[in-house]
Amino acid sequence: MTTSIEKLLNDQVKYEANASMQYLAMASWADEKGYNGVADFFYLQSEEERLHMTKLVKFINERSAKVIIPELSKPKSDFESLNQLFEFFLESEVFVTQQINHIIFECLQHKDYNVHNFMQWYVTEQLEEEAVAKTLLDKLMIIGDDKSGHYLFDRDINMIVTANADTNQE
Repeated sequence: MTTSIEKLLNDQVKYEANASMQYLAMASWADEKGYNGVADFFYLQSEEERLHMTKLVKFINERSAKVIIPELSKPKSDFESLNQLFEFFLESEVFVTQQINHIIFECLQHKDYNVHNFMQWYVTEQLEEEAVAKTLLDKLMIIGDDKSGHYLFDRDINMIVTANADTNQE
């Protein structure tokens, strides 16, 4: 592995760790506001990002490269609305996708097909993450400022979280 790709992978460790902490802060905000379903969704997202980070750390170590455990930025913890929360979620996922695409580009430039192959899992994962973020934000845009719509959105997202938890336990 080249030092430039090693650096990019370590940068990605940081992005995944920051995303995990950001989603934890978002879950806490939602919990505080009484959106239990949204909170559970972001608690789950936080854990998923932590697992993405761990997968990268293990891969870097398996390739005999040097892992750098990053210092993390303080996450944004105050949001004006559910819409703003989910806009931030989508922006975060788009950013991570851009970073992964950059790693893929560099892998091809350096003919590092091992890392390229490993990163394909992240490409697929990001397609799913962006689609979920966009779909949920679209639903909130339709709902607008309707409080009963927010209640139903929170209830529906809780059903999604519960269904995903049941699927993961099987």
